Amino acid sequence: MADTPLLPGTLDVMLLQVLADAPLHGWGISEAIRERSRDAFRINQGSLYVALERMLRRGWVTSAWRITDSNRRARYYTITTSGRRRLEKERRRWERTAAAVSFVLKPHGGR
Repeated sequence: MADTPLLPGTLDVMLLQVLADAPLHGWGISEAIRERSRDAFRINQGSLYVALERMLRRGWVTSAWRITDSNRRARYYTITTSGRRRLEKERRRWERTAAAVSFVLKPHGGR
């Protein structure tokens, strides 16, 4: 499937959701998004790490160096309580927006 462009504001909420399920390193995060989106979203490493640094500054995630399953050193990211609150707020906003767009896209008697 071709890469689908991200709508503004969706990268952070997707990153927070993936991290709400488990702490991950950057490659693991990008792979989780690719898999969950059924290959629709492929996050480039530049965009990913800019977003993660922004979320670190905002206190939505923390990070720590760990050893991966393949015995490599990687920076793992973990969602914080503040990040979980932000995720819930953004999830509600996204659900309202998606519902409104879906409603507008439905045919309404040929108008």
